[in-house]
Amino acid sequence: MPDNNTVTLVITHAIKSGQAARYEQWLERIMPTAARYPGHLGVHVIRPTTGNDVYNIVIRFDTLENLTAWTKSAEREALVDEIKPILSQDDHLEVRTESAFWFTPETPTIKRPAKWKQFLITLAVIFPSTNIVPPVTAMLFPSLKGSLGLNFINVALVVALVVWLWMPIMTRLFAGWLKK
Repeated sequence: MPDNNTVTLVITHAIKSGQAARYEQWLERIMPTAARYPGHLGVHVIRPTTGNDVYNIVIRFDTLENLTAWTKSAEREALVDEIKPILSQDDHLEVRTESAFWFTPETPTIKRPAKWKQFLITLAVIFPSTNIVPPVTAMLFPSLKGSLGLNFINVALVVALVVWLWMPIMTRLFAGWLKK
């Protein structure tokens, strides 16, 4: 089995009230800067829910070395120094090597949702995806019916839908229930 060194950096920024527009402008500058660094695999911004001013930025890198090069870079340090005046708390970084970060609380004082809630949300995402994608791909690629190639396409599409579409939507939608 291939060694998967992919790492995820979760950055938490609590901003001062009324500073969201300035912070969003700053994000528009820092995200392309990070994307230029070797091994950058993508970024996802989890914006604050009503009643809080906490942003979570999830950045993936191919290796810990490349992630470290970005986090310790003079460019990042200068950009973080620039935004510090509108942060209500210091820049908080957390490195994760596992991919199950969907249920990670916004702050360390909030506990992780119960496993059974994580199970239900994940099931609510996986079950429909695995039942909708195969019939659609079978119509799009009839010559691949029953092949390993079509199975690969199905799995890749389900994983992509879960990671980039459904889980971010579901965790935001059920955030209140998950936190109870």
